[in-house]
Amino acid sequence: MTLSRRELLPLWSGFVLLFAAANAVSAVHTDPAVEPATAAAPQPAPCPSGVLTRDCRGQDFDYFVSGNPAATRPGKTRFGLVLMGGGGYIDAAYEELAQRAGRGHIVVLRATDDHSFDPEDGKLGPLFLGKWGQTVSCQTFTFHSRAAAFDSRVIAALTNADGVFLAGGDQANYVHYWKGTPVQRALNDLVKRNGPIGGNSAGLAVLGHYSYIDVDGGSLESKDALADPLGRAVGLESDFLHFQGLENAITDTHFSARSRLGRLIVFVTRLNNGSSSSRVYGIGVDERTAVLIDADGIGHVVAGSEGSAWVVTLDGAKWVVAQGKPLSAQNVVIKQLTQTGVFHAKDGGVDKPASVKRVSLESTTVVADEPLKSMMLRYQVPAGED
Repeated sequence: MTLSRRELLPLWSGFVLLFAAANAVSAVHTDPAVEPATAAAPQPAPCPSGVLTRDCRGQDFDYFVSGNPAATRPGKTRFGLVLMGGGGYIDAAYEELAQRAGRGHIVVLRATDDHSFDPEDGKLGPLFLGKWGQTVSCQTFTFHSRAAAFDSRVIAALTNADGVFLAGGDQANYVHYWKGTPVQRALNDLVKRNGPIGGNSAGLAVLGHYSYIDVDGGSLESKDALADPLGRAVGLESDFLHFQGLENAITDTHFSARSRLGRLIVFVTRLNNGSSSSRVYGIGVDERTAVLIDADGIGHVVAGSEGSAWVVTLDGAKWVVAQGKPLSAQNVVIKQLTQTGVFHAKDGGVDKPASVKRVSLESTTVVADEPLKSMMLRYQVPAGED
């Protein structure tokens, strides 16, 4: 039997609808962008009131442990500061931290401004016990409040630590939770007893004697800092951590990728404003890059780093910082430190720099060659940037 075109049309329309529906169902199961939400990760048991022996979830902190915190340290500790710019692991930098800790006890510190739980917070423990140096233990504390900085178990872990690593996040939480507490004293004491300390991203941001703290809950863009150097958003801290080798430094992170040269110049001019010596310098570290500083204050870019460190000094520069007005600065010195160079942490000197350039800023005009001009500031922040 042959059907007419008029009789076929309803059948064909129904087939098209069924085909479209089938494809829609298939898309729900195959397109990663619309995968059904997964169940929340299981949480460990609540922390006991006494000794911590396993991963647990507390009111003021979460705790993760790998290895045996009571074991004997195999080797001797050696001082070192490990400055990591964020954006990924540099294995050699973590290995250096583990070795300088005598392959003993590492304590990782994190902080959040809420009571959220992240099972990934303890992920560095197995790495320190494994490929990064076979340390005997690694304990991680994720702070949820300032009260944790007075907990005797936290302080005991830091007192017995052979090395400490400050993870990424928001450095304002570190200052708000730890300044004026036993944690601040324990971190400063660690360095005095030749223990190494490293920091990544926000952890690096507080390693210098001076540090930038985001007072408004966001990250300061260079364009905003340059427009109003004395504005409230340019929050500078000068009495938090005091580590040998970085007494005259302010640090910055994610440096080239987030165009932070402009804001670091603002930090340095602010900190030297009214001083005749211009002794404070800035060091910004690129993503997937690390700088190691030893007990003599000599530093170098760690092997395996993908970028550079950039040192900002005001030798021979002139600048004007005025309330409500853009920064005016001439002849600011920018030195590029790569794996072939040598860094002098006391004064920001660089032997064998990859480049040495001077930049000037006047209102909204930037006088600089590339790549410094692109590193100076940006006008758009990529979606999803943390």
